[in-house]
Amino acid sequence: MTSCLGYGAREAYGALAPMHFERRALRPDDVAIDIAFCGVCHSDAHQVNNDWNNTAYPCVPGHEITGHVTAVGPEVTRFKVGDRVAVGCLVDSCLHCGPCGDGEEQLCEQGPTATYNGRDRQTGETTLGGYADHIVVREPFVLRVPDSLDPLCAAPLLCAGITVWNPLRRYEVGTGTKIAVIGLGGLGHLAVKLGVALGAKVTVITTSPGKVDDALKLGAHHVLLSSDVKAMQGAANAFDFILDTIPQRHNTNPYLMLLGRNGKLVVVGAIDLLEPVHGGLLIRNNRTLAGSLIGGVRATQELLDFCAEHRVLPECERVEMGAINEAFARMQKNDVKYRFVIDMETLREAAAR
Repeated sequence: MTSCLGYGAREAYGALAPMHFERRALRPDDVAIDIAFCGVCHSDAHQVNNDWNNTAYPCVPGHEITGHVTAVGPEVTRFKVGDRVAVGCLVDSCLHCGPCGDGEEQLCEQGPTATYNGRDRQTGETTLGGYADHIVVREPFVLRVPDSLDPLCAAPLLCAGITVWNPLRRYEVGTGTKIAVIGLGGLGHLAVKLGVALGAKVTVITTSPGKVDDALKLGAHHVLLSSDVKAMQGAANAFDFILDTIPQRHNTNPYLMLLGRNGKLVVVGAIDLLEPVHGGLLIRNNRTLAGSLIGGVRATQELLDFCAEHRVLPECERVEMGAINEAFARMQKNDVKYRFVIDMETLREAAAR
């Protein structure tokens, strides 16, 4: 076992503070990783605050991890010491069921093991995440970071990026596809960039006139204000695909009316009840309302490679570990454009204060 320094919470709505804990000794197929950067996700705040009523304390969040390999177990074949690597939302699964065999470990029939607040499949211990100086992860769940990809900017791709990439690829968004992205936050801004890079015609749908210029700067071709009744009516049946990144309960009916024949609306933001859906809107135009949960290891590696090749990078604000509680507060006020990333070089100094 190795001693690890991280930041975590000991109770709901408690401040994140330094804590020492143990990482497991290397198993035969384990990879030990020194963490360089870790993205800050809305899920981190929800889990720390026990908003989903399932948090085990102490809770060390963080599932957008980049760093380098420091040691490998004797059965590891794909990585060596010094390799640039990443870890996303999952650190294990059964690897034997149908979804795992299809590269969709996030849908493991036995339940995947989350990077934090999960249960180790061998010991039952609670997993502790990437707000820490190092982590130990089973080889199949370690990703390679391309040399041309900035590891700071790569971090948000491990959750926010794969959350939007998976449905874009599943529904074959590509050249000429007319898509809309609802919401322009951490998920939405990446959906815009990835959609444009895939060759789609991208419209941002927002309630805020103040986000029009930002959407266009990110590469969107058009912006539709959902508060503009005439504009919404004029966009009826206009889109092949809509990605809904709104993070709270909301009404999808106005957006379903924007789908053309065989159009799909995919919800990725709301882990909550949706307002009732009018069945007639689905029947008309043969529309589909679907959901999507992050993505598997294969898809996440594909995303990292695609972003390196096409120079698609999230908009990031670097934060020091000592400022993490302020970053949490700002994130929950939507006061970030568009993702915070913790620089782990600041961890030990912050903990010593």
